[in-house]
Amino acid sequence: MTIPADFPFEAVLAARADAVEAFLRNLLDDRALTGEIVRPAGLMAAMRHGVLNGGKRLRPFLVLESAALFDASQHAALTVATALECVHCYSLIHDDLPAMDDDDLRRGQPTVHKAFDEATAILAGDGLLTLAFDLIASGPSGEPLDGLLSAETRLDLVLGLARAAGVGGMVGGQALDLQAERLLPDETGIIRLQAMKTGALIRYACEAGAIVAGAPPADRERLAEFGSAIGLAFQLADDLLDVTANAETMGKATGKDQAAGKATLVALHGVDWARRQLSGLVEQAHSMLEPYGERAAVLKSAANFIAERRS
Repeated sequence: MTIPADFPFEAVLAARADAVEAFLRNLLDDRALTGEIVRPAGLMAAMRHGVLNGGKRLRPFLVLESAALFDASQHAALTVATALECVHCYSLIHDDLPAMDDDDLRRGQPTVHKAFDEATAILAGDGLLTLAFDLIASGPSGEPLDGLLSAETRLDLVLGLARAAGVGGMVGGQALDLQAERLLPDETGIIRLQAMKTGALIRYACEAGAIVAGAPPADRERLAEFGSAIGLAFQLADDLLDVTANAETMGKATGKDQAAGKATLVALHGVDWARRQLSGLVEQAHSMLEPYGERAAVLKSAANFIAERRS
């Protein structure tokens, strides 16, 4: 969908979220696709519970807006954006499990293991993760993307997502985060942990839009660096909210990092330092987009939104 340049940022974000939500509802239908035998109703219900529960859909938004920067196919970008959201939601379902962060609420609703059970929650996450790669490989509802994205481009997207989500990215970052409750890392270690756990998928989201568009390597790298800056800003803002926000605003428990003695930059340097650092990260993100002029206005607003968010 085309959004006028003068739309307020939150209206753009909501419009993109609506498009992703509609795509997800269709994707998570009980009807089996070609090559599938049957989709178990209980498993699909758990997957829908973990995905169709609101949320800003920030990562898919970044894919869509980065692709729009280069006038890429919106259908292809939406497909990749939705695949990324499946990976993100899988990570949240598993992150909430008792063996991980042990959360009862997500976006104000019972977490999947509370609404169903732990085994179903694990399988729901597994289903979303594998569905993401199915989606990039085959397209929505099994409709091929051959006419929109070459096999080489799809391979590039799959490889990038696998590495961003895997042991050298999000999963590895989660492992380091669990370790950080016992062995406190220094500032370098905290930044590396956060760049993996949170930043890797956000970096991928921004670069993926450029990949979908077939943008030159220099543009891909520029968008990836923009993603790195806002990824660090996102986690820093999240750590600030864990200290300053209440559970009602956040839709989940707050103060857990402090209680667990978890190492964060906010715990290390304090709230005022963190706010100054956020401002610097936003300036860095904006500078990466300067070559694109007014076309990058929405992405610049996204950097501001990430740093200033209240939930």
